[in-house]
Amino acid sequence: MKVLVKVENLSLKIGDRVILKDVSFEVYDGEIFTILGGSGSGKTTITKCIVGLYRPTAGRVEVFGKDISKLNQIELDQIRRNIGYVFQGAALFDSLKVWENVVFYHLEHGKMKEEELKSLALQCLSMVGLSERELELFPSELSGGMRKRVGIARAIATQPTLIIYDEPTSGLDPITSRLIDELILSLRNRTGSTAIVVSHDLVSAFSISDRILVLREGEVLQVGTKEEILNSHIPFVREFIKKGLGDLQDARRG
Repeated sequence: MKVLVKVENLSLKIGDRVILKDVSFEVYDGEIFTILGGSGSGKTTITKCIVGLYRPTAGRVEVFGKDISKLNQIELDQIRRNIGYVFQGAALFDSLKVWENVVFYHLEHGKMKEEELKSLALQCLSMVGLSERELELFPSELSGGMRKRVGIARAIATQPTLIIYDEPTSGLDPITSRLIDELILSLRNRTGSTAIVVSHDLVSAFSISDRILVLREGEVLQVGTKEEILNSHIPFVREFIKKGLGDLQDARRG
């Protein structure tokens, strides 16, 4: 199985604070890999190391076979072009219309005409369940779920190999959260892209993931399939699942 992301003994210290401790895992081509943990456990920090925003204090991060910490800025930008990032709060530009948000990368770096950019934006929006009606709207005119969808549309506008979702269901109601889950699955199946999902939403994690990493205070407790995590013998993992999903037997039947 092809390895797209390889993290080996990753540690990160900022000032006197240890954020990550000896983190190791691999993400395979085409899978949905979820990093699961509580607030402040270091989940998002791992993704920032993957895209090169943080350089490891120790260990290494390989993306598409290249050691991120050894790349110059041009090489790093090339890697990042193949990574779509969906921010927790969507992080849309309030002063730009929906279509401009979706094709922002191309507005900044490309030479496409406005008609071509709008066509691309509409294509991406249609993939996340939005339509031409939203093209000319501003983010303030959208619901939370719609803003999240626009954020996903922006992430896929460069046809990335890897998409990173940072808390994609955070702040959404249960129905909208499940729609976002279905969208993540659909995009993986339709585009063949790989997904890394950062989440503390256990229902989401067990709905969409091929494999799950459980993180606590910057340390990896377990990496495994959904069934392996549900059957974990690690006390913290079992307690974390019980609090998030209820009784383990009910979780297995769900």
